[in-house]
Amino acid sequence: MNKTRLEAFSDGVLAIIITIMVLEIKVPHGAEWSQLRPLLPTFLSYLLSFVYVGIYWGNHHHLLHSLKNISSAIIWANLSLLFCLSLIPFATGWMGENEFASNTVFLYGIVLLSCSITFFILQKAVEQHRRDIKQLKTALNSLDKKGIASTIANICALPLAYVSIIISGVIFVAIAIVWLVPDKNIERALMEGEE
Repeated sequence: MNKTRLEAFSDGVLAIIITIMVLEIKVPHGAEWSQLRPLLPTFLSYLLSFVYVGIYWGNHHHLLHSLKNISSAIIWANLSLLFCLSLIPFATGWMGENEFASNTVFLYGIVLLSCSITFFILQKAVEQHRRDIKQLKTALNSLDKKGIASTIANICALPLAYVSIIISGVIFVAIAIVWLVPDKNIERALMEGEE
């Protein structure tokens, strides 16, 4: 099966996720700068989530770039990832609306953790599908290390939401920074594998 429909569908879902998130930022009824202050938690949660969705979009693109066609396993793994990503607007809205209350930060961490796990599953489905390129397996192993470290950090952030939401927030931001630049090893491995 051709990968084009999977990429187009995934891009559409991610665009809708971002659109839903931005709609959570309500326009104030007045024109004073002070009326923007209550929106700050909502905007900060939106900003963090926008970065995460962007990171997933970029890494998803690089991962699917390694495919010429797709399998049923890849379709279902991709749908699982999209399901988890589609929960980000709810967690983002709840967290921003309640000014980062502990329960909301905890739920946000659960959603990020589920996204991380389902991306790992998609990565393994792609790796299984492209066993013909040894260099790709090596490239994906470097993603595994980053993914495992991020998952452990995310798990640590969960109970810390009840100790210090600032520490949990710093962990979420640190994870995002680690993933901000997509790994170019996949592209290099594909070029080497085709030689």
